[in-house]
Amino acid sequence: MCLLANAFTESIIQFFTATTALEWCGVVTGLACVWLAAKNNILNWPIACVSVIIYIFIFFEGKLYADAALQLYFLGMNLYGWYYWRRARTQAEKERKVAVVKKAEALWAFIAIVVFTLLFGYTLYQKTDAAFPFIDSFCTACSVVAQVFLARKVLQNWLIWIFVDVIYVGVYFSKELYATGIMYFIYIVIAIIGYLDWKKIYREQSA
Repeated sequence: MCLLANAFTESIIQFFTATTALEWCGVVTGLACVWLAAKNNILNWPIACVSVIIYIFIFFEGKLYADAALQLYFLGMNLYGWYYWRRARTQAEKERKVAVVKKAEALWAFIAIVVFTLLFGYTLYQKTDAAFPFIDSFCTACSVVAQVFLARKVLQNWLIWIFVDVIYVGVYFSKELYATGIMYFIYIVIAIIGYLDWKKIYREQSA
């Protein structure tokens, strides 16, 4: 029992010592922005901008190049989402209505994910020392689509985030980004809450 306790204690110490201050900042701001998005709060966008800037450096250092490039895209989409949500002129319109994905949008999203994964994954495989070129590219493609849907308040964005975050948990733990892996596990929980909350809002709108 004593040996198990010592091993557990050492694991906890290793977890905290292996996690840099920069990564902790990324975790805190990342959790905050996703939680605020799930709660339909516009403050998620400026906090998200801070988080993605931090993770540009973290992912590049971890040789997760597709994820690093994704953060640049996220930065642009966060600014767009911030503008889109603020565009309403009246108080009643400030919480923009939740929409559902259309069949044509779903089809184009699927095609975009497949094409991007193959092209970008092959490029990373051939031209770089990327750790997981195709998995990284696939998650990046899914995240791009999910972020567009989030900015446009499409309900199904949360389902994509749940799916891709499950994969990300495994990737980040394998790269010893433990705090980030735990953050993405919490993202899954928040995404489930976000989906249920937005689904309720959509039903109320329809009624």
